[in-house]
Amino acid sequence: MVLPGGVRLLVGCAPHAGTCSVAVFVRWGSAHESARTNGIGHVLEHMAFKGTAVEGPAGRRVRDARQVNLEAERLGAEVNAHTDKDHTAFYMRGLPQHAGRMLQMLAEIVLHPSLPADELERERQVLLQEFAEDEDDPVSTAFKLFDKASFGLHPAAQPVMGTRRNLEHFTRDDLVAHRAAGYLAGNVVVGVVGAVRPEEMQREAERAFAAMPAGAVAPVDEPPWRGEALTRALEGSSQSHLVFGFPVPPRRADDPVATVAAALLGEGMSSPLLDRVRERRGLAYYTACSADVLDMCGQFVIEASMAADDAVPLLREVMGLLHEHARHADPADLERARQQLAVRSLRAQERGLRWLEDLALDWMATRALRPEAERLARLHAVSAADVSAFFERLLRHPPALALTGAVARGMRDRLRKALDASLG
Repeated sequence: MVLPGGVRLLVGCAPHAGTCSVAVFVRWGSAHESARTNGIGHVLEHMAFKGTAVEGPAGRRVRDARQVNLEAERLGAEVNAHTDKDHTAFYMRGLPQHAGRMLQMLAEIVLHPSLPADELERERQVLLQEFAEDEDDPVSTAFKLFDKASFGLHPAAQPVMGTRRNLEHFTRDDLVAHRAAGYLAGNVVVGVVGAVRPEEMQREAERAFAAMPAGAVAPVDEPPWRGEALTRALEGSSQSHLVFGFPVPPRRADDPVATVAAALLGEGMSSPLLDRVRERRGLAYYTACSADVLDMCGQFVIEASMAADDAVPLLREVMGLLHEHARHADPADLERARQQLAVRSLRAQERGLRWLEDLALDWMATRALRPEAERLARLHAVSAADVSAFFERLLRHPPALALTGAVARGMRDRLRKALDASLG
């Protein structure tokens, strides 16, 4: 349902659930930021919990950071948030009888953060430490490089955490301007799932979000695919981490084939990827495959952690698997993938917040909501021929590749030659 100001409300009734989840999703993430403001959404997410200031009939009500957290914890509720490339989310989980109060508390955090300047200076140091830890992580570094290899300088390639220089220079005025530009009713989905009554949640949400400014931001343009190879050696690493992949349609295309293909190729120990690369060849101690689909872009991603000398043979093996599946997809593997996706979907429903997030992001991208039975039916309708055709289309694009950790001199050229040879 759409509230009078334009906020979309989703309510899921789960009468037997012992807890209730409440969330606010804002279509405003790192892909909506400029190079100068990259990382500001993540800072704002942190700062939203540092205090609120609300003007009301009884006067001005001010809460500091401790009071914001204490009020939630007095209810036994958990409160948290995250920032992604295409959205920011704030959420609480507590008892169903407190759902209305949790809506009010999240509305205050989202609509009325005080963003105190002294707290910003303290939180800046925390964020810089988090940034330094992230820079030292070969897996995180590989994924950030992979985004650049995929999309170049497009905002979709920007890291959620931003840059050190930006983190050092953001001001309170910058945070206020960024929030005002994107925290608009048409950008917001509020969700509640648990043993609640929809009509009661509608009344509470209308009251809580009545002050949300009207408006919406334009969708981010789909980025052109670059397909480059990037490497970065990290001091002290004895292993290598490889991430490579191809473009797939964004979430707004509403196409389930990439999700099915990723599950078929690399979900579970019996999948072709793990069976061939890890179990038979011993080329990696960890490998996985996923279809990472965002509002404005999508990536078919294969990652692996391995000994430094195994990067090239692993890449050749995986490319061989992709060519095999472009010729033929095993119906038994397809059935396994379908069942795994069905179980994943049911688990998401049981987890509440994950279910709400999936629905909210679908709504933001497509302006449509499908019943769960219809979503599963579309996944089951994907055929082996559809999967093979998908892999054949995938291989028409130059893959993007990133390797970090232990990286020998000349490894980038060796990987590029291996890819060129496998693509024929």
